[in-house]
Amino acid sequence: MEVKELGHIVLYVENLERSRKFYGEVLGWNEAARIGTRGAMFTSGRTHHELLLLEVGEGATPIPEGRRVGMYHFGLKVGESDDELRQALDELKKANVTIVGATDHGVTHSLYIEDPDGNELELYIDVQPAIWKEDPSAVVAPNLPLRL
Repeated sequence: MEVKELGHIVLYVENLERSRKFYGEVLGWNEAARIGTRGAMFTSGRTHHELLLLEVGEGATPIPEGRRVGMYHFGLKVGESDDELRQALDELKKANVTIVGATDHGVTHSLYIEDPDGNELELYIDVQPAIWKEDPSAVVAPNLPLRL
């Protein structure tokens, strides 16, 4: 067997409407379908859906803080240039999104944010795709502070 690509991510959310607004209005992802009153699918157009949100309600156990097993974050490419990343940063600030970090990874420039349920997302641009395509070890370059 060989994995061909990451198909989609499914997130449990406390409040579907709050998360729909975040992923749809703030991040600009296109809502592809609803699953009754408890689910929503989003796509960038690459496939039928890349994100599925499933509501579990306000009483659900929150994501534990600190060191834990499980997902750290997932990355979303938001453009090709620092100008696009700066624009994303401005929009995130206007929407009062929690920004938890900003890193220059050498091959990417990244902003780290939290969704309404505390899931961490990396919003990034590829700085020089040819570098990591020719030399995959470039991905593990030392992290530097991001200067936008």
